[in-house]
Amino acid sequence: MKNTEKKEKSNINWFPGHMAKTFRKMSDQLKIIDLACEIVDARIPVSSRNPDLDKLLSGKPRIILLNKSDMADEKATNKWIEHFKEEGICAIPVDCKNGKGVGVFKSEIKRVMAPKLKKYEEAGMVGKPIRVMVVGIPNVGKSSFINRISGGAKAKAENRPGVTRGNQWYTIDRQFELLDTPGVLWPKFEDKTTGEHLSFTGAVTDRIIDTELLALDLLKILKEDYKDLLISRYKLDTVPEDEYDLLCLIGKKRGMVIRGGETDTLRASNMILEEFRSCKIGNITLERVEDYA
Repeated sequence: MKNTEKKEKSNINWFPGHMAKTFRKMSDQLKIIDLACEIVDARIPVSSRNPDLDKLLSGKPRIILLNKSDMADEKATNKWIEHFKEEGICAIPVDCKNGKGVGVFKSEIKRVMAPKLKKYEEAGMVGKPIRVMVVGIPNVGKSSFINRISGGAKAKAENRPGVTRGNQWYTIDRQFELLDTPGVLWPKFEDKTTGEHLSFTGAVTDRIIDTELLALDLLKILKEDYKDLLISRYKLDTVPEDEYDLLCLIGKKRGMVIRGGETDTLRASNMILEEFRSCKIGNITLERVEDYA
């Protein structure tokens, strides 16, 4: 199907009942929380931030972990760190799977919480652990982070949205108590781009949006911002202007041809999405500070 024929796009609606329940529970627990650790996807630092969580956590000290930074464009990540710093929020690039950057987290908590720690000391409560709520959308890396920082505690990590169902506490070096919370999306993605970006990274299930349409929209971004990576990965001599023609060309390059010599576009679409998600195409950031300033 031609790109021009795939014009109809609907808002993505994805809000399972357990997410609404989780949000209410988190709201009740905030009164005992000292600091919020918000984990986002470094490739989509805007779309992977739940605006409802942002409102819920307003007034609480916060640290943002830009997870999967090993898969993102480093220059773009550095700009996001500066952007959050200007907003008064500490942001740390991390890779929760291999632990890169995670070690900085503890020292940054102490820095951010210095005023409160001083009050504890003055009140004779030296050694009182700092309580941290770990939040984020599904599949962004919360459990991987807790497993890494706790040295292998029993937080379940799996590359599938919504695995963490219950709220669990973990004690870290007797200095911190981390509350692991399930991933929470918001009721409706009014902004089409947000839904697409979450689908690109696998934060929401592929069944919510047409796979070929998704691949075409991803190719449009990559063609504009990361053309060299496309050329290198798929051994292209030229990059067609039309995304559908580009999809067909990539599919043929990979031998994904059906009877009559046509490209199996569904198979090619699945392959492109998988290779983006696994960083095989290269280090890519889909959202840039300058586009959201």
